[in-house]
Amino acid sequence: MTGQAGEADGCSGAVRLLPWTRADGGPCYAIGDGTGHVSRMADGIESIQLGMADDLLGHADDLLADRRVTGSELHFLASRLTESLRDVKRVAESRQVRLVQLTGQGPQ
Repeated sequence: MTGQAGEADGCSGAVRLLPWTRADGGPCYAIGDGTGHVSRMADGIESIQLGMADDLLGHADDLLADRRVTGSELHFLASRLTESLRDVKRVAESRQVRLVQLTGQGPQ
């Protein structure tokens, strides 16, 4: 499901920001109780994204420790770190919203 959704659409359930975007870069959402196919697929993709971010951090440590690293290599690393940070930020935003929905309390 894509776009903003809610009770006005005749749908009920929690709204979840998904870990992917529409073709135009806009956010995608799912509505439901968090146990459906799309939610499970989103959980899996979030897990992959977080694992890749961890792997990328290890690679960054290794690359930055190498005094012979080139500007092109640093540029490539910065590009991948930016992509990864964007993914991890989306996961954090999604989880924050779900936590607020679950507990009824906002961030402290």
